[in-house]
Amino acid sequence: MVQSRPREQWLTPERRIKAMHPTSVQGVEDMISLGDLHEAGILRNLLIRYNENLIYTYTGSILVAVNPYQILPIYTVDQIKLYRGKKIGELPPHIFAIGDSCYNNMRRFKQNQCIVISGESGAGKTESTKLILQYLAAISGKHSWIEQQILEANPILEAFGNAKTIRNDNSSRFGKYIDIHFTKEGVIEGACIEQYLLEKSRIVSQGADERNYHVFYCMLAGMTREERQKLELTDASQYKYLTGGGSITCEGRDDAREFADIRSAMKVLMFSDSEVWEILKILAAILHMGNVKFKGKVIDNLDASEIPDTTFLVRVARFLGVDVRAVKEAFTTRTIFAQGETVVSHLSHSQATDVRDAFVKGIYGRLFIWIVRKVNAAIFKPKATHRTSIGVLDIFGFENFKTNSFEQFCINYANENLQQFFVQHIFKLEQEEYNSENINWQHIEFVDNQDTLDLIAIKQLNIMALIDEESKFPKDTLDLIAIKQLNIMALIDEESKFPKGTDQTMLQKLHKQQSHHKQYLKPKSDLNASFGINHFAGVVFYDTRGFLEKNRDTFSADLLQLIHNTSNKFLQHLFVEDIGMGSETRKRAPTLSAQFKKSLDMLMKTLLSCQPFFIRCIKPNEFKKPMLFDRELCCRQLRYSGMMETIRIRRAGYPIRHTFREFVERYRFLINGCPPAHKVDCHAATSKICHQVLGRADYQMGHTKVFLKDAHDLFLEQERDRVLTKKITILQRCVRGWYYRRRFQKMKESAVIIQKYYRGHAQQRRYQHMRVGYMRLQALIRSRVVSHRFKHLRGHIVSLQARCRGYLVRRDFQHKLWAVTKIQAQVRGLVARRQYRKLKMRVEAARLKEEEERTLRQQMDKRKAREIAEMKYNERMKEMERVEELRAVEDREMMDRKRALVREAERQRDEPVDDSKLVEQMFDFLPDSASEAQVPPSAFKDLPEAGQGMVSGDDIISGIPRPAGDQDEDLTEYKFQKYAATYFQGNVNHQYSRKQLKQPLLQLQTQGDQLAAMALWVTILRFMGDMAEPKYHVMDRDNTSVMSKVSATLGRNFIKSKEFQEAQMMGMDPVMYMSQKNRSIRHKLVSLTLKRKHKLGDDVRRKLQEDEYTAESYSSWLDSRPTSNLEKLHFIIGHGILRAELRPTSNLEKLHFIIGHGILRAELRDEVYCQICKQLSNNPSKSSHARGWILLSLCVGCFAPSEDFVKYLLSFIREGPPGYAPYCEERLKRTFANGTRNQPPSWLELQWLLGYCEERLKRTFANGTRNQPPSWLELQATKSKKPLMLPITFMDGNTKTLYADSATTARELCNQLSDKIGLRDQFGFSLYIALFDKVSSLGSGGDHVMDAISQCEQYAKEQGAQERNAPWRLFFRKEIFAPWHDPTEDPVATNLIYQQVVRGVKFGEYRCDKDDDLAMIAAQQYYIEF
Repeated sequence: MVQSRPREQWLTPERRIKAMHPTSVQGVEDMISLGDLHEAGILRNLLIRYNENLIYTYTGSILVAVNPYQILPIYTVDQIKLYRGKKIGELPPHIFAIGDSCYNNMRRFKQNQCIVISGESGAGKTESTKLILQYLAAISGKHSWIEQQILEANPILEAFGNAKTIRNDNSSRFGKYIDIHFTKEGVIEGACIEQYLLEKSRIVSQGADERNYHVFYCMLAGMTREERQKLELTDASQYKYLTGGGSITCEGRDDAREFADIRSAMKVLMFSDSEVWEILKILAAILHMGNVKFKGKVIDNLDASEIPDTTFLVRVARFLGVDVRAVKEAFTTRTIFAQGETVVSHLSHSQATDVRDAFVKGIYGRLFIWIVRKVNAAIFKPKATHRTSIGVLDIFGFENFKTNSFEQFCINYANENLQQFFVQHIFKLEQEEYNSENINWQHIEFVDNQDTLDLIAIKQLNIMALIDEESKFPKDTLDLIAIKQLNIMALIDEESKFPKGTDQTMLQKLHKQQSHHKQYLKPKSDLNASFGINHFAGVVFYDTRGFLEKNRDTFSADLLQLIHNTSNKFLQHLFVEDIGMGSETRKRAPTLSAQFKKSLDMLMKTLLSCQPFFIRCIKPNEFKKPMLFDRELCCRQLRYSGMMETIRIRRAGYPIRHTFREFVERYRFLINGCPPAHKVDCHAATSKICHQVLGRADYQMGHTKVFLKDAHDLFLEQERDRVLTKKITILQRCVRGWYYRRRFQKMKESAVIIQKYYRGHAQQRRYQHMRVGYMRLQALIRSRVVSHRFKHLRGHIVSLQARCRGYLVRRDFQHKLWAVTKIQAQVRGLVARRQYRKLKMRVEAARLKEEEERTLRQQMDKRKAREIAEMKYNERMKEMERVEELRAVEDREMMDRKRALVREAERQRDEPVDDSKLVEQMFDFLPDSASEAQVPPSAFKDLPEAGQGMVSGDDIISGIPRPAGDQDEDLTEYKFQKYAATYFQGNVNHQYSRKQLKQPLLQLQTQGDQLAAMALWVTILRFMGDMAEPKYHVMDRDNTSVMSKVSATLGRNFIKSKEFQEAQMMGMDPVMYMSQKNRSIRHKLVSLTLKRKHKLGDDVRRKLQEDEYTAESYSSWLDSRPTSNLEKLHFIIGHGILRAELRPTSNLEKLHFIIGHGILRAELRDEVYCQICKQLSNNPSKSSHARGWILLSLCVGCFAPSEDFVKYLLSFIREGPPGYAPYCEERLKRTFANGTRNQPPSWLELQWLLGYCEERLKRTFANGTRNQPPSWLELQATKSKKPLMLPITFMDGNTKTLYADSATTARELCNQLSDKIGLRDQFGFSLYIALFDKVSSLGSGGDHVMDAISQCEQYAKEQGAQERNAPWRLFFRKEIFAPWHDPTEDPVATNLIYQQVVRGVKFGEYRCDKDDDLAMIAAQQYYIEF
């Protein structure tokens, strides 16, 4: 005979061999259908499926799972989808089928379910639990955060509660029951985890080839170097607690990666970073505590101990937050309280080690409990509404080692309870219900472990009763207790309560009381300190050494006091219940076995209230190797699990049962004519349904229920689905037919209405088409008639044109012929006259010759007289020829000069424009800088001038603030052409033109603004050289500035003013009268303050409405006289309206006139810029183009356009010439930031003109629009091509020169000066300007400095001086004195104030009433100076 191993075996003829049933050849999915119903058949079926990697097998609804010890691809998402909604038996056996059936039963019957996973250690219970949880999370329908948290709880609990053993690399050293809560809709809403009996002894000692808990190895492998340095940790091989089993590695586990998973899971479960770090500190302290070594010694003839090396003890104390001395005393001494006195005794070496280990176990045990509570706090939600749950029990399997201690006793006791629950559910309750329902049934014998449970923990005598009973007896009457029949756990509890109780006395009592029990085994030798119990899985002997100590689970008062005094709040929180408990309460605290028994009883109550599903895990071999099947080991597990009896009772029994009412309600659709359950006899209806549907199948009718097989239930459910599907299809067909018929009627009615309206619409449209056709026909006929007329008329016109053109050509020809004839006549006359003059001269010469000959004949002979007369005649003829030759040479030279001038003009037209030469031509009125001399102002004349000495490099402060902004802003969409097409009036385009405008480019409100725009256009054309100047008369010089006239004209109604009327009465010209009477408003303004701006405002706008006066002013400006380029420029930029002047103006006056419009009239600024940009677009003249960019650069430095036009202007500037565009942009932004100026550009400003236009535009943006046109200072800087430099004098006589531009403000200069001289206290310091005897404050705000300089130049002109020689000076001095000034904080500010005060007292600026104060000031000055 060949066995399946394979192995041959020879049998004798007497042995009879039974043929194998066909079901045992290939194996079956459900072992109930096995033909060979015996252990060998069951074992072969599992072996065949195991070799094919089919690890799951059914026994009815019970799943048998064999651990494959390898990863199989049967847990994918596709497998989850495949098993979802399927009943047990429809698909091959799988753990997902159990999870799905449990979930569907919960939703179907609204009853709590539980899945009991049992088996030996290493059988795969933990992995099965994780698979069940993953499947439930996947099918709950909503992938929420709580589901992720429930799944993430497993890595944490496994790390702190699982370890490597000789039977399992991931053995659960604690039990857990996970209760998952579901809503009515079947969605997971929370969970709760209960833990049972953590094996704390593993922390301090491990068996051979075993490890401590995973978390220690993961922590050491996964922490960063910095974290290990903080915790002073090294490799795992350096710690005693981790090397007790001789193994620090585990095959197939990546400790570093798992530590990262643990930390990630802790974050998901709301562990804070501080809590995680405190946990790591506790774990590190435990490792260091295991390395604390004790050394025995003798004190007063008593054994004692000491700690020779305190290195690890110091680390422990630091991490736990306690004193090193206190830890040392707690480990080596014991405090005993007796009769109110305290006695301190020393501990021996072994006792000290036990105290240390007890301390470690107590800390780790409470840490594990805290972690479970923390997890529950994250995943548990209090019950608000009705909900159902599914419980998954993963508890330690049955254990039988070489040495079994108290932990194995409790573990096996728990497995006995689970086996009893299985037996009770499968066998006892099953057969009791069969008997009560009077089902025809043959009783099946099964193994009942109730006797073993009674031996371990009988329920008749509880712990409290035992304690109460023992308290009645004195200590010397212990033998009387033997009268009572106590179970093993009660006896261990009792012995733990006695102070003199030992493991030996406990063992003696066990032998004495339980030796007669058939399940109790006493060793043959009395020296053997163990006892045996016949469990359902076999006999196990327990070593009683350490039983009582582990059961007491005590924590000494010294250690508890150590925890109480710690500064580690987290450690105190772990022991908060122990610290709050009194000493007497701690003595009466329940033992570990009592706590475990209580929690186990609660677990069994929970399981009994649920409908259970069972998963039996089988361990195929002891070596944890795949594809290795140990028959003896598997047979033993099948035998004690009662699998044979389970198969028999499942085969013979009826696992599916329904009440008659429930059955009728669910399956009445399977037959015709069955009314609802409340209208029919349910027993008869059930019998009728079963008879018609199941036929003669094996089912039975009880008194209240119908009993069915698993196959019957599957068949009924499939039939129900089929019938319901069929009837629902019929119902859907009828409903859809009714729905679509009604829909068809509505659509038909709607279609008729639509047809009616559409036909009407179609006829209307046809009529419209016909109407349009006839109109087109009419138009065609009319067009032909008109075309015929046009051609006829065109023929006449062409004939007329031909005649006219002929006439014009003939007339032109006649005119040209007349001109040619005239020219010919003149030329011929000229030639004839020349010949006539020559002939006349020759005749005259001949006449003179004859007269001379007659005269000479009288004096000499005839021949000689003829010779002399002939000689003189020849001389005269030569002289006449010489004169003719000279005249011809002069004519030729004159023609050559004219030709050279023509060629030079053509050459200049074609060559590039030189900006420097162009500026020299435009501003030729400016003198050279070297030839200028200014008379200093009388104010502050005692202070030295900037020009008196050489200015060093340190005295020059550079760095003009650049406006902040995005230099790379995309302005490609803001084209000037687009703006012109959108906003320009009429048909005016954006390109260059020399024609007169009929209306302004932009829409202006008032007529005055419209006239101003027209005047601006003409002025721009004249300034750029695109229009000829009008005739003018030279008049006397007028010293009144252009801006003064602009302000005076705009500031009042000039025609109706008192001065104008007085001038008319006196017969004088109004402008001359105004200039003589009061010069200008600016004279008054400067005399008061040079800082104050013009007060025009609404008055200007109101007066501009005076159309008559405005029209007269512009007509005078445009027609009375021509203007120079600079005057046109000031006219454009300035918003002033000049009266007629009967004299030519300089370029500076033109510049002031132009800039006045832009400064004083904001409505015309965009008009000015648009006109300039229009003339710069496609300008064919290079000279005109260059003049326009110079004009634009001056404008952007004085005023800014509106927000609507600024981006278009920036885009236009950036596309301009590289010499102008960047500077113009920055200048415009600076003007925006600092505001509009009050004055036109100074002559120094114009020196700086040829910079970058884009930069200038940005500066205008940054500083705002100016109030004045450019000054002479700006123009001089432009001409000399030098930077604009402003000397500023301090009150101590020092002078600093600063670079500036047109948009520079007083604030910027003050900040630059303060930074240069180190002035920290800037409060009250301001900028002053002095002109003649006038001094004015510019403050330290946003006022433009160049406006003040421009005002000074105009005032100097009004006083009769030239603008370039205006004697202004800038000063930096204290304006506001603060009483809180501390001289010690800023010595620079103190020195400036002191110099200013001394000078003010000296020159009468400040008064000092007391002579003593004057003497003190003089003494202080003398002391400081000398």
